[in-house]
Amino acid sequence: MSVPELIRIVSRDSPMALAQVERVRSELAARYPALGTEVVPVRTTGDKWMGDLSQVEGKGAFTKEVDAALLAGEADLAVHCVKDIPADRPLPAGTTFAAFLERDDIRDALVHPDGLTLDELPAGTRIGTSSVRRVAQLAASHPELRCIPFRGNANRRLARLAGGEADALLLAVSGLRRIGRADAISDVLSTDVMCPPIGAGVLALQCREDDETTIDAVAALNHSDTYREITAERMFLHVLQGHCNSPIAGYATAHRNGDLSLRACVFTPDGKTVLNAHEWAGPLDPATLGTSVAVTLLRQGARELIDGIAH
Repeated sequence: MSVPELIRIVSRDSPMALAQVERVRSELAARYPALGTEVVPVRTTGDKWMGDLSQVEGKGAFTKEVDAALLAGEADLAVHCVKDIPADRPLPAGTTFAAFLERDDIRDALVHPDGLTLDELPAGTRIGTSSVRRVAQLAASHPELRCIPFRGNANRRLARLAGGEADALLLAVSGLRRIGRADAISDVLSTDVMCPPIGAGVLALQCREDDETTIDAVAALNHSDTYREITAERMFLHVLQGHCNSPIAGYATAHRNGDLSLRACVFTPDGKTVLNAHEWAGPLDPATLGTSVAVTLLRQGARELIDGIAH
């Protein structure tokens, strides 16, 4: 296999995204000591826009400029959080996923200045989050708490919390660890309390389809269990045709005996209706498992719930 001399890596320019790129660079360096890497940072629409994401293409707002740089030949490799990649439409023509890195922690974390846990928060506590998934689940489990819209990268949200704009935050455990702020976590929420987003904790490496040299080199970083989990999760989301305002949550688990399971939920934004499904693959391939779980939820009325939410 021929290894390129240099791989140019395009990424959002947020501290979190750049930390993610450093993980990719270190994994590439460990495997190919002679390979050079260069970072091509871009500012995305989602990073510039502080309003409702549904007004600027939803989650695609975090990937469009990155995709454009890759397709234009300004970079050879894009690093994305899988949770930010829309599944209701295909990847941009001419691009493909070359690898999924080994999954990080998928759970959500509460950040409270005084170290309180979620169950210790007094009624009326203002929780900063703009995630419809988190808002719906908090409404179901802790209706006495109050969610307030809160966007911006994790560092900015932490600064706004310190400035008193909210009483607590919900952020991803993996994200806080990536930016070196695990110290801020006051409570790690179980997936039973806060089901994660599709693609949680996974970095995807995207290349141009015709760049076989880069694809071959990057494919060595692929983690097979994570690949199976993400294949099931993204097929599930694709069949549901969920959009950025859809309160959909779920995660697949590759078990030690080779089994694969997928647990998923669809909520109404007020948390009063929760549809659940949990299936094991057995002989099913990951994509078939994702389809099966989606069909189970569609039979429960998921289509009506999703279509009833503006986007």
